[in-house]
Amino acid sequence: MAFRIDETDRKILAELQRDASRPLEEIARAVGSSKTPVWNRIRKLKEAGVIGAQVALVDAEALGFEACFFVLIRTAEHEAEWQQKFLKALKERPEVQEAHRLAGDIDYILKVRVPNARAYDAFYQALISEVKIHNVTALLSMEEIKSTVALPL
Repeated sequence: MAFRIDETDRKILAELQRDASRPLEEIARAVGSSKTPVWNRIRKLKEAGVIGAQVALVDAEALGFEACFFVLIRTAEHEAEWQQKFLKALKERPEVQEAHRLAGDIDYILKVRVPNARAYDAFYQALISEVKIHNVTALLSMEEIKSTVALPL
């Protein structure tokens, strides 16, 4: 059975998505409740898997990761063994921030964050040395216009 989320839960989740590091009292005040009921709801949302890991969002450019590539991958391989090898290669590479399997002409899209084009090429060379890929197209993001992990609650 799916976990039921009411309007108060949605308000709490919206506040946590804004900034989960704020004191519980501040979050409770923002949702029009008190500390203990909000703490209990957050605990239940965590137990239900609605809230996952709480992490710090780090500025990639401030740390020298100035290049963001979107990598479109087509493969002629669709066997389970190839997929396992490919997924393992992606999971072992910290440069891959996101990986999605797609419907349509492109099989996979990756979001890869690296310091520069040379670092992307090293990533690319390492990847194709581990798994056979039919076609790769890399698109350099010139400007990040919007980026969020918040869901529209």
